[in-house]
Amino acid sequence: MPNLATTAVPFLTYLDAWYATLPDLSLDEVIGAHPEQVALISVDMINGFCYEGPLASPRVANLVAPIAQLFAAAYAQGVRAMLFAQDTHSPHAEEFHAYPPHCIRGTSESEAVAVLKQLPFYAQITIVEKNALSAMIGTTLLDWITAHSQVQTYIIVGDCTDLCVYTMAMDLRMHANAHDLKRRVIVPAMAVDTFDTPLDVAAQLGIKAHPADLHHGLFLHHMAMNGVEVVRDVTTSA
Repeated sequence: MPNLATTAVPFLTYLDAWYATLPDLSLDEVIGAHPEQVALISVDMINGFCYEGPLASPRVANLVAPIAQLFAAAYAQGVRAMLFAQDTHSPHAEEFHAYPPHCIRGTSESEAVAVLKQLPFYAQITIVEKNALSAMIGTTLLDWITAHSQVQTYIIVGDCTDLCVYTMAMDLRMHANAHDLKRRVIVPAMAVDTFDTPLDVAAQLGIKAHPADLHHGLFLHHMAMNGVEVVRDVTTSA
């Protein structure tokens, strides 16, 4: 194992510069004259990652307002392909060997946050329940994608950048690659985030450290390496 504290410094300097120069993308440009070709997917913007339970994070909670604004703006411009992918775990989920029990089916943790549920078109949004990091495995998502073949652009928002957002973006990208499908997968850095477990806190609790800024930047970069369109933000006129 190389001494990353030394060898990774040039890359981390590069990563900072890469992140600082991410471009903005206008929602108008994304939608154009074809809102039927655009889908907006929120990943895990639920109580269990925002406000309550062992995995709740204030960094994730800060995404609620801008994501609600993006959904409202997209709906106003005619986008109707909208999905919420949400952890809805079985009581004895295998994932609980890696993470503490969270977002169990039937609990408030597994519900979308109130601000999103209060969107006037919430009843029209497709809910994809998932029992793992991937929303593509063991869910209804692939059936939905097949039934909505007119959708060529997916905007992914939510949490966590390095976990469920990453798998969502990569699953969409790899599925398109495998079938030679023309597909645009967009991830705005300002509309995704991950939780933070500093070194001292991790040592105190006897768990693995998870520096949020590093994981956020590194996984965005890895998505970009694989054909995901990573931008700073998707801006709206609202």
